[in-house]
Amino acid sequence: MIEQAYVQAGDKTTPTVKDIKARISTAVDATTGTTLERLKCWLQMPGDSTFAKMLDSDCQVRAKRVGGLLSPGTGGLYEPSDLSVALGVPAKWTAVDTAVKADRAVYVNGSTGHVGGAQSKFNNERNIGFHVIVFLAVGKESDGRGYYLGFDPDTSATTESRAAWKALVTGETETKPQDFTAEKSLQVITSMTLGSAEGGFGPLVRKYYVDTTKAFPKIIRA
Repeated sequence: MIEQAYVQAGDKTTPTVKDIKARISTAVDATTGTTLERLKCWLQMPGDSTFAKMLDSDCQVRAKRVGGLLSPGTGGLYEPSDLSVALGVPAKWTAVDTAVKADRAVYVNGSTGHVGGAQSKFNNERNIGFHVIVFLAVGKESDGRGYYLGFDPDTSATTESRAAWKALVTGETETKPQDFTAEKSLQVITSMTLGSAEGGFGPLVRKYYVDTTKAFPKIIRA
């Protein structure tokens, strides 16, 4: 699994954290469709706060739509060639860097257990299946270690994302996504993506420490 961490105050990326937050905010406002359709555009959701069952497994469709909304740069969403093929791996990541620096989101397809979160409902013992996320920026730690800033719509992905979801949807009578009002929908999407801290994000936007010298593990299809 790609090591992941949350953005901290003072982290510097290209494009900047401020720019990425503005792009997400603008894209959320521009999302069309019914309340449930807007939710499904941005979030891979459970039926309720127990995470017993996810409402869909449409990560490919979702990543392409969200990636398009988050790509104001010329050329739109960038889709690199197969990241599990070893030939030309460094060049592929150089192209990814070029794309994100030009305000293009990058479609990142990998095996479920490699690109997903540690707590994802989709994880399984044999690592069968795939998951798709989008990268939005590139950054570097003070020690020189590089990372990508990525958006994973899977609300079950991490302990933090599950806790944030539960805090948003539970109450005296548990709220389910299909019952959200338009106002509630916007609140949930904004909280899960942008969070409340000025220099950070919600739990679905994380740093990914990719080893850009190695190919991704092969995707095992059921």
